[in-house]
This record gives sequence, structure tokens and C-alpha cells, in this order.
Amino acid sequence: MSRFWRSRPGRIGLVTLLAFVALALAAPIIASRTGLDTSLARANDVPLYASPAEFAPLGTDHLRRSVWTQFVWGSRISLFVGLAATVVTVALGSLVGIVAGFAGGRVEAALMRLTEWFLVVPFLPLAIVLASILGRSIWNIIFVIGVTSWPSTARLVRAQVLTVKQRLFVDRARSLGASGPHIVRHHILPNVSGLIMANATLAVPISILTESTLAFLGLGDVRRPSWGKMLSEAFDASALTRNAWWYFVPPGVGILVVVLAFTLIGQTLEEMADPRLQGRR
Repeated sequence: MSRFWRSRPGRIGLVTLLAFVALALAAPIIASRTGLDTSLARANDVPLYASPAEFAPLGTDHLRRSVWTQFVWGSRISLFVGLAATVVTVALGSLVGIVAGFAGGRVEAALMRLTEWFLVVPFLPLAIVLASILGRSIWNIIFVIGVTSWPSTARLVRAQVLTVKQRLFVDRARSLGASGPHIVRHHILPNVSGLIMANATLAVPISILTESTLAFLGLGDVRRPSWGKMLSEAFDASALTRNAWWYFVPPGVGILVVVLAFTLIGQTLEEMADPRLQGRR
């Protein structure tokens, strides 16, 4: 951890990410869900498209809802979907990569052909088709992102496994009669775990951007606020032409900053896992 903290980009990314996590966890305290109730806002005579100066801290939208409340509660969905989808992506990709790299032969060939098929098919159109078929649900979005973005992880992990399994300590374990599962658990997995962790932090931004894209296209969960859903509704309500910048700028900046934070953390972990990358920036 001290080695990570000595990296300035890593520190910036971690502090920024922790700030957004704290914002998401504190949502019930700092932004009541009543700000999402259109009928209550109308009853309280909340103005339409009120600027931050008129309705602190971030104004209102075309349905009189608080933009700040949407932003805070939307951070929960965006972060949760990004992290949960990454767990699916990394778990599936790591499993395929380890099995293919360690087993070799026909098993490796079959798994790599499957991986290549997913790589050839355009990622976003496939995700859009699956999301359209499965329906608008947060769990469906997590599943769609997970099953469409694992191939790159699988190829990366397989390449590392092919290198590790040629080392002397693996040959020594085989000569002593260790089984395949034993070698994978005690020798292969510990030596690729750093790479898997670094790849996971780099996969989270992709998951968040994909969720935002699907929500912007109207394929997200309509019952829950998210940053992508905010951008979609702002676009549909012509917030840009009305110069209601407070409606679309906060979710856009939120996505940008969180993605940048995860990227900085991922690059730092990648440097720690592979010393050859140190000093390149």
C-alpha cells in the first residue's frame, strides 16, 4: 500500500474515488429521495428549469426534480453497475484465461475461438441487442456488460498463465505429483492475481461508460436514477438548447471524473504488477 501511495496519480485517483463512494453511501443523508418525486415538487410549486442560483445547489429539471438529488442517487447506480459488471467480466475472463492457458490443446483452442468470436462481434451493438431482448433492469445491464466485455481479460490472463506455467517452480510441483487444480490454486493464481487486479480497475471505467451509454439510449432501468439516464432525459428535454447547463453538465463531469480516477488507479496497479512499465510516464 505504501508503494501505491507514493505514486501521485494513484493517490489522486484513490482520493477522488473515495470521495464519490462516500457521496454515494451518504445519499440518504445529504439528498432526500423526495427530490425525485415530481408530484411533490409540483405541489410545493418548485419551478421548472430553475438555475442553481434559484434552487440550490444544482437547480431543477423539466419535471421540477432536484438535479442534485438525481446526481447523488445516480452515483449509486453508476458505481454499483460499474463494479458489479466488472466482477462478472473479470471472473469470467480470468476463468477462461486460466483454463485455456493451463490446459492447452483442444481446450485452449476451443476457448480461444470462442474468445475471438466475441472480439470480432462489435461490443456496443451486441450489448444493445442483448439489453433490448432481456429488458430494462439493472441486473440485466450488469449481465449484458459482463458477458460482452470479458474477452480482453481472458486473452491477457491466458498470456500470463502461459508464461508462469513454464517456470521452474511449476515443473517442480508437477514432478512432486501435484495435481492440476493444486498447481492452479497455489502457483498459477497467486502469480497472475496482480495482473487480474490491475485489469479489473481498468475494466470498471469501461463498464461505467457502457452503462451510461445504454441508459442514454433508453435501455437502462427507468425506475432508478443514473448519470446516463440524466443525460438521456436532458437530451430529450432539449436542455442544451434551453441553455440549462446545470442539468447535463453534472452527470457528464461525474462520469468523466470517476472514469479518470479508476484509470489512474489501474495504471498505478499495472505498474506495480509489471516493473517493466515503471518510469514510462
